[in-house]
Amino acid sequence: MKIALLGYGKMGKIIEKIALSRKHEIVSTIDNENLHELTAENLQKADAVIEFTMPGSVISNIEHCFNAGVPIVVGTTGWYDRLDEIKQKCKDSDSALLYATNFSVGVNIFFHINRLLAKVMNNYPYYDVQVEEIHHMQKLDSPSGTAITIAEGIIDNLNAKTDWVNVLTTDDNDDDKNVKQDELLIESLRIDSVPGTHTVIYDSEVDTIEFKHTAHNRNGFALGAVLAAEWIHDKKGFYSVDAMFDFKS
Repeated sequence: MKIALLGYGKMGKIIEKIALSRKHEIVSTIDNENLHELTAENLQKADAVIEFTMPGSVISNIEHCFNAGVPIVVGTTGWYDRLDEIKQKCKDSDSALLYATNFSVGVNIFFHINRLLAKVMNNYPYYDVQVEEIHHMQKLDSPSGTAITIAEGIIDNLNAKTDWVNVLTTDDNDDDKNVKQDELLIESLRIDSVPGTHTVIYDSEVDTIEFKHTAHNRNGFALGAVLAAEWIHDKKGFYSVDAMFDFKS
């Protein structure tokens, strides 16, 4: 395949390395320094585009790809309040888009089992549940998109929780969380050099059940994005990452 990269930071460079190792060709890399190269002509050289930029740029990048008629894989988060709008634009332009809070194969297996676990735990209401996510200090958003997906998977399958609430915990802020009984706490911690650790904790008076995913580096995220490009390059439509996986309930 021929792949174009929108965003050429840490993730973009790892995606490039993995794509090349899978015998793909990178036909363009576009970042803030060369935005003038973001044209339909350049995008159309690619079989698919992989986008990892910033929330302020992602909608424009998606629309560029729709106008060029090139499938796009979107790894940027923070734009989901416009999901329905973009889904309609994708349909109207007969385009293809696949998005995810996390493309890692391991994380998506985690998402699936998390939903199954919540269904089981729904029968045992004396367990309370919370989500903990740990990331590097440079991560600006809180909670992570991955943590939100985990929380939504729990809320959809556990009657006791109707919404989630986030608390960013630092050395200066470790007070009572003030979480209501029907709220699911997402506790976010920022520790230097941690790519991403997510833990679901079911706690009772007699025991604690922990379900955890630990990323050792960004390679899993990058590989998943390349797999997503391989999956969508010959398709039309608007997809979440679930469509890539054949999980059975």
